[in-house]
Amino acid sequence: MKSLREQASRASADALLALAFAFGSAGAALRWPGDRPTDGLGIALLMAANLLVAFRRWRAGWTLVAVVAVILPYHILGYRHEAAVPGALLALGSFAAEVQRTKALLVGLGLAVIGLSSMIYIQDGRIDAGHLGAAGWIFASAVAGQAWRANKNYVGSIIDRAERAERTREEEALRRVAEERVRIARDLHDVLAHSITLIGVQAGVAAHLARQPQPEGPVLADALETIADSCRAAREEVRATLRVLRDEGEEPEHGAVPGLSGLADLADAVRATGLEVALAVRVEPGEVGPAVGVAAYRIVQEALTNVVRHAKADRVRVDAVREGGMLRLTVVDDGVGALARHGEAADGPGGFGILGMSERARSVGGMVSAWPGEDGGFRVEAWLPVGDAEPEENAVPRVGRAGAVPPSRPGAATAPVSPRDPEVR
Repeated sequence: MKSLREQASRASADALLALAFAFGSAGAALRWPGDRPTDGLGIALLMAANLLVAFRRWRAGWTLVAVVAVILPYHILGYRHEAAVPGALLALGSFAAEVQRTKALLVGLGLAVIGLSSMIYIQDGRIDAGHLGAAGWIFASAVAGQAWRANKNYVGSIIDRAERAERTREEEALRRVAEERVRIARDLHDVLAHSITLIGVQAGVAAHLARQPQPEGPVLADALETIADSCRAAREEVRATLRVLRDEGEEPEHGAVPGLSGLADLADAVRATGLEVALAVRVEPGEVGPAVGVAAYRIVQEALTNVVRHAKADRVRVDAVREGGMLRLTVVDDGVGALARHGEAADGPGGFGILGMSERARSVGGMVSAWPGEDGGFRVEAWLPVGDAEPEENAVPRVGRAGAVPPSRPGAATAPVSPRDPEVR
């Protein structure tokens, strides 16, 4: 609808301009006649040439041809030459503004030669400065049309760049919103899955003890305390995550998640379920960036949650070792392995654990591999840069299956940590 209105407005403006040129040129020809007095034929030719200008936007080439075809007899018959100049130059300029430079200049030069030849013919072979000036005006009209075309293209390119920049800003804002939604969903999944798993295990223990004829009070109390601690920890982490939604523009709080320093408490919480956890941290928390520390904590948290939920394991070993500029995390259990866990991956049907760990690693420029052990159990291995690196947008997460091999890294140490190592807890 808007386009139709614009076209109607332009057509009206062109029609009014053509009428103004037609009556103005006719009045000038009557007021100042040329070698031949202005008669009905001259007025008809002059007005027809100017009225054709109204079609210059739609058919600039045909309009120019028609104007030249009408204006040549007018000049040859000896009417007032200057009266026909404005409309003819406007038609030529409009045509030059629509075509490429070479074509426009060649047409302008050709019309200048035709006009000069016509004037020489009318003057019986005589040529003067006025004739050359008229030819120059014809060629200048073509140059002016090209200048208008260049300016129009330049302005259009500026507007196009501005529109693209605006679209890019909008797309960037939408991308950031989507990334923030994914981050919040991932945080909530990590917090709730881990906490609910521990609460479920401890609640089962508490229910079992409560049904005994002589319940063991201290054990039952420990189970209930573990449930309460898990609830408090989950509440604090969920509150820190949701605070980003309430406070517009607030950056994620890495301090809300402990990082490497919280692995010991994480191991203690898992031990409360009856699982034996060996933890070896061979890197100082200050050696890694905050974002990498959070990612490492979440990866280990999700891996341990999967062990508690699916592995039916007795023991699990967690290693965090710095190797060059990378932090290697390893979580190995002695459970049933991936294929026996619901017949699928370690997450069970519809799970997102391994996918979430891979996204966590990629968000800081790292990667995760997961594969079943040769003698049973399951192994999760993550490689993260020590510093807060930019995410690798083209990185593809590696999720191992049966028979997979760990990623080869220069200088990677794969020897297991000895149980007698003083750093093992």
